[in-house]
Amino acid sequence: MRDNKKKQQDFNEEIIPHLDVLYNFALRLTAEPTDAEDLVQDTIVKAYRFFSSYEKGTNAKAWLFRILKNSFINNYRKTSKLPQQVDYDEISSYYETIRAEHTETSDLERLMFRELMDDEMSTALSQLPEDFRTVVLLCDVEGYTYEEIANMLDVPIGTIRSRLHRGRNLLKTELIDYAKKRGYTGD
Repeated sequence: MRDNKKKQQDFNEEIIPHLDVLYNFALRLTAEPTDAEDLVQDTIVKAYRFFSSYEKGTNAKAWLFRILKNSFINNYRKTSKLPQQVDYDEISSYYETIRAEHTETSDLERLMFRELMDDEMSTALSQLPEDFRTVVLLCDVEGYTYEEIANMLDVPIGTIRSRLHRGRNLLKTELIDYAKKRGYTGD
């Protein structure tokens, strides 16, 4: 019984502070708030279940991102083979309660950027293939280094550079008209 309390306390200290970042990343991957909430909840359940394999004091965020990314890929593979399912609009989520209690916004600039990203930008990002979208989001939106992303995704840094370059070029192609409408010119 005492071990469970200690596990819960350690889990809360190491994992719960990263819920906002996880949710933002999940939302960028799924483009649907309810799907993002489900993905985060699935990630938290798996993280708790396998918390004994986590080394306390290491990079919890990278560990969580890897779980989230693998869950997203597994869910995508599973659902792509299923017939279309009904989506329930009114689902109350435990995640929102936890998220509201643990919201700390110390980086106002990044928060404002996320809020200002309009539909065309979000649509262009969501149309990128998943491997490129993940790297672009982690680097350009979340601000992680190539090495951190390589650790999170468990791929070589060269692959991260390649995916980032290709992802940015795909975004550039998608957003040329968007930029022209707003008065940006250049090559």
